Amino acid sequence: MARTRLYRNGDLVAEDFPLDDISEHLRAADTVVWLDLESPTPRQYEQVQEEFGLHQLAIEDASSPRERPKLGHYRGHLFLSAYQAGFDGHAGALAVHPVAAFITSRALITVHDDGFDIDAVVKRWDDTAELAAHGVAYLVHGMLDVIVDGHFDAVQELDDALEALEDQLFEETPMAVRAVQQRSFRLRRSLSHLRKIVLPMREVVNGLIRAKIVDEETAPYYQDLYDHVLRVTEWTESLRDFVATILESNLAVQGNRMNNIMKKVTSWAAIIAVPTAVTGYYGQNLPFPGFEHRSGFVVSAVLIVALSVTLYLTFKRKDWL
Repeated sequence: MARTRLYRNGDLVAEDFPLDDISEHLRAADTVVWLDLESPTPRQYEQVQEEFGLHQLAIEDASSPRERPKLGHYRGHLFLSAYQAGFDGHAGALAVHPVAAFITSRALITVHDDGFDIDAVVKRWDDTAELAAHGVAYLVHGMLDVIVDGHFDAVQELDDALEALEDQLFEETPMAVRAVQQRSFRLRRSLSHLRKIVLPMREVVNGLIRAKIVDEETAPYYQDLYDHVLRVTEWTESLRDFVATILESNLAVQGNRMNNIMKKVTSWAAIIAVPTAVTGYYGQNLPFPGFEHRSGFVVSAVLIVALSVTLYLTFKRKDWL
């Protein structure tokens, strides 16, 4: 499915016209065209390539689902690859959707799958219609602004999820311990994935700032976008350290729990050893003080109770029980 828009002198004058009409529209001066292709067919790629003179390598990169975020320079156009990100806090998983863009002096062609929220991009353009006079620079900025805002939201939700996980570290139930371990590794994997799509965006935005499509009036908007990218990058790096700290804290907590368990087991073993030792002594098949007398039973019972209580109080005072 293809969506189109035509801007002339900063005004939106046409929408959803056929792809074959693009050439006719571009003959008029001061016109800018946006063409959006959702999961395009090979035939549509051929049409676009013929219409705008796109490089074959750029077409191949646009059709690749695992291309890294980058900005490629070709004769007559730029190629941009990026990812829209969203974080599912309940599942602890990151959902990403690729988007590719061919940027010419008078056209923006976007390519994506059905998961990419292109409606949010269109809404951003409509909300900032006063910048439409800047042509392609305005369209590219609106698209990247939505993508970077999505990165920002994703890293913020990841931060909240990690803070909630940190609060669960000291829960004692076995189910809670297992849940902390599983969720920590899921969040670590999501953060690693987010980092791979966020860090290269610095090169992308910086490359666009140096490109010819950005003029003096739109440069501050791209500089602000670059600052947002840097903030997301720095936040992602800090969360990477946060995850490592949580994993180390989890191991330390598990070690402390194990020490407490060993102290309790050792204490109860020492207490249980007292009656075992006393009854073992009085169970000898040899004469001893109190042998075959009631006093022997009384003495052994008193020793068991007295020594057991003494050990219990001693371990309790040392906080071993």
